[in-house]
Amino acid sequence: MNQANGTGDFVSWAAGASAGMNQGMTVIPYALLRYYRTIGLNSSECMLLIHLLGFQQVEHKGFPSLEELQQVTGATTEMIAMILQKLMKEGLLGIDEHVDEERGIQYERYNLSGLYAKLGHCLGEESKGESEGAKAADNSRKGNNSAGLDTFRFNKPAPSNSDPVEEERNLFSIFEKEFGRPLSPMELETISGWVDQDRYPDELILMALKEAVFAGKVHFRYIDRILLEWSRNRVRTAQDAKAYTQKFRNIGR
Repeated sequence: MNQANGTGDFVSWAAGASAGMNQGMTVIPYALLRYYRTIGLNSSECMLLIHLLGFQQVEHKGFPSLEELQQVTGATTEMIAMILQKLMKEGLLGIDEHVDEERGIQYERYNLSGLYAKLGHCLGEESKGESEGAKAADNSRKGNNSAGLDTFRFNKPAPSNSDPVEEERNLFSIFEKEFGRPLSPMELETISGWVDQDRYPDELILMALKEAVFAGKVHFRYIDRILLEWSRNRVRTAQDAKAYTQKFRNIGR
């Protein structure tokens, strides 16, 4: 009798869990599962994107922390940060800033529109290939001795999956050591912007970090102000930075 009750309780619990899963479903674009290798992603990177979708759709968290992502993926926060940075650098992922006017709170949210644009391109290419393939087949049936269907490649090989943030890995590691903690995705994006958009040399960025440490102001806004000031004064190299800094220190004496 007790065993029967136990079985009944288990069945009831399973039914409740099933209903709960049905209510907490995450919508995953099938194109992501089909083309993630085509756009240069591996399974870990694809799974991280799926978890971001889950946080947004089910838990209503547009900007989960590295620790929250670590809990669901099992990867280290450092590895997650590197994957996020790769996705942002390749234009698959962005970070939007929003303001809640009612509460006066500023917050961030991951933006996957770049990912959707690439997947849409893949779908368009496949549709184009199928259309051209059908036309070629029709011409062949009519006796048109043109190139056969073997000239069409519907399953394109995935591009080589080289790590686009390899050159910046040392920068990230050095900053994390100085800050004494893993960098946030926004901080990683800031460093990437210094390198890719502002074209600051690595040595100049490290000099700015050194100056921030020397001044006891180890935060990104201060480092960014240093780099901006150097840029305005045509400081291009570490040697220029040393000379510029020494000049003002001598004036202050």
